[in-house]
Parts: sequence; C-alpha cells; structure tokens
Amino acid sequence: MNPQQSCSLKDRVALFNTFAKSHVNKQSINPFSNDIGNMQRRKFSKEEYGRPEKGSKSEIRGFKASLEVCKEMLELCEIINKHGEPLFTLKEKKNDPRKVISFGELFIIYTTVSSQLVGMLLRTRKHNLVAFEGECLFQRRDDHVPIILLKPIEEIRQILNRRINETLALLDVHEKPIDEFYEKEQ
Repeated sequence: MNPQQSCSLKDRVALFNTFAKSHVNKQSINPFSNDIGNMQRRKFSKEEYGRPEKGSKSEIRGFKASLEVCKEMLELCEIINKHGEPLFTLKEKKNDPRKVISFGELFIIYTTVSSQLVGMLLRTRKHNLVAFEGECLFQRRDDHVPIILLKPIEEIRQILNRRINETLALLDVHEKPIDEFYEKEQ
C-alpha cells in the first residue's frame, strides 16, 4: 500500500495548507506576481547587487558561460601565437615575446573555429592579452589592422588556466582541476 494512501484526510489537508502557505510566501517576494502592493523590498549588499542568488541555476549558468569564454580566449591566443609572426626581429629587439597577425588573416583562420571573432578579440583586449586599434573591427574594411599578442603564450596559458580552475572550483564540480587545455608546443 502506498504511504500517501495510508495518510488520513487531516494529514493531506495539513500538507496542502503547508504547500499553499509556502507558495504565498514565495509570491510575496516575486517581482512578477500581481500583488506588488504588499511586496517586501529585498535588501542587497554591494557585492550581491546585479548578481544571481548564491547556488541558483542562474549563477551556475553564469559560471559555465565564464568557463567557456576563458576557454575560447585561450584558444584565440593559441591561434595568434601559432600563426602570428614576431612583432620585432631579433636585431630590433631581443626577447620580445609579442606576436602580430592581421585581422584579415586571423578572420580567415578563426572562422572555422567560431563565428564570434570580434567579440572574443574585444574580450581578450579587456583582459590585456591582445591589442589593436579601433573600437570594433569589420571584415574587409579592417583586414589590414594588426592584432598583437601582448604576453608570452606560456603566461597567457597560466592566467587563463588559473581562471578556468577558479571557475570550476566555484561551480563545485567534482572533477580533477585541469592543468592546461592546450599542450605546450614541442
């Protein structure tokens, strides 16, 4: 016999009333409910404002998105490192790790990887990993614009892999931390 069937009518009514009361409480703080006149204002600290609640699905989605962006920034830097040329010759400057590639050439290479090259370039520039002139780059018009990898690829790998592992820790994923997503070139 099912445990719910053995419950008395009084127990079922009490269970329903408990559920109904919790629903009313949730609706009293829901900004999308019809009863906004009695809605309690939620208090936020500066750190909480504009961020999802801790442990919520929105927070987890945000961490996963951040993880994917870090991986794609690392992949973009790897492509620039692999296909770019040194910014200066050894005679001009010794030990300058920076590499350069034109936007047009990078666009052709990166299109097979992703359709979001300009967004990734803006993101990597925000993190001081690449540099280029202009606010936004457009295919054909800006094909000649140089994209400069500002740091050695080993340092970029360390920075982004550390961020990836920090994000994985925040996600509380029970996976072994990843040392590097890309193996060093032989």
